[in-house]
Amino acid sequence: MIINTHYTLFSLIVFFIGLVNCFSAPNISLKLEIERSLDRGTSWLLENQDMKDGNWGSPDYPALTALALRTILGHQSIKEQIKHNRQVEKGFSFLRRKVQSDGGIYGKGLASYNTSISLLAFLQYKKPEDEKIIEDARSFLINQQSDFDRKGEPDNIFDGGIGYGSTWAHSDMSNTHLAMEALYYAKKTIKSKEGGMLDLDWDSAIQFVSRCQNLPESNDQAWVSSYSDDRGGFVYFPGNSMAGERLDSRGRTSLRSYGSMSYAGLLSFIYAEMSPSDKRLVEVRKWLSKNYTIEENPGMGMQGLYYYYHTMAKALSLSGVDEVLDGDGNPVDWREELSIRLFDQQKENGFWINQSGRWWEKDPILVSCYAMLALERIYHAL
Repeated sequence: MIINTHYTLFSLIVFFIGLVNCFSAPNISLKLEIERSLDRGTSWLLENQDMKDGNWGSPDYPALTALALRTILGHQSIKEQIKHNRQVEKGFSFLRRKVQSDGGIYGKGLASYNTSISLLAFLQYKKPEDEKIIEDARSFLINQQSDFDRKGEPDNIFDGGIGYGSTWAHSDMSNTHLAMEALYYAKKTIKSKEGGMLDLDWDSAIQFVSRCQNLPESNDQAWVSSYSDDRGGFVYFPGNSMAGERLDSRGRTSLRSYGSMSYAGLLSFIYAEMSPSDKRLVEVRKWLSKNYTIEENPGMGMQGLYYYYHTMAKALSLSGVDEVLDGDGNPVDWREELSIRLFDQQKENGFWINQSGRWWEKDPILVSCYAMLALERIYHAL
């Protein structure tokens, strides 16, 4: 009896170990594949740093260097970080030289965009000596929030949002969601110092974001589409969609929703800590589910494809979504599907590039960072 009992117990243990391995093996396999892809991509990035000045890509746009640094920091082990510490520190030394007297981190224009991404890099680096840079960059972004016409009143469609800065005065969804992301994480990092600190007007920011959504219940703009396939999705800024326009049944001009800005809209709601039951959040999730694809940036084809992948990975990860329902109602493991697509698109030397050059996506530094940051999101969730 004792032998039989032990045998039965042993059999059960073997059975459960097998069961666990059965469910965990696919994740282990995918994680190993992601590690290999990221290793190759990181090696390529490190080989393509300008070691004289420390930057990646154009020195006029520090966001490229900040993206590369975020990518490298997000993948490397502590051991590897020590190994490549000299290159990483040279990159941050370059960013520090791009800090302007107004607190922004930029070179030739696109001040808000460059500052948002650079601020995220400094937050990730977590060096005490960069605390003032972080606080000043945070203040700079807050001061970029638009408030046209009568101050303190939401009487302009661009109020509450953030644009590129300088000559690009009007707000847009891309810059607004990036600034909200940087300010969301900065606020959490320096929470103990908050006190009476200046903060973004989050309600006003969400009002601007809502004015970019194709949802008549919360957006009374004349361009809001009456087509069901636009409902809940987002456009670039009020009155403009990169996906174009069409006439509705009443002869009005309607703007088409598209993928990358719809994920940017979802991220904005997340950073504003909006209730999951809010109609605006519910409807953008419906649109994204109906239009889920990795074949293209919905509504834009190959244009902005890697930006789309990056915003998708962030938004779905932060939403805790493991599976999405495609247009036919079938569950899809988006992490596995997107990972495999990115593996297939990686070049032999380890970088990525888009066949469409729209929005700088023929720049291998930019595109490789988008791809790797998406893979890192997936890796850490597995």
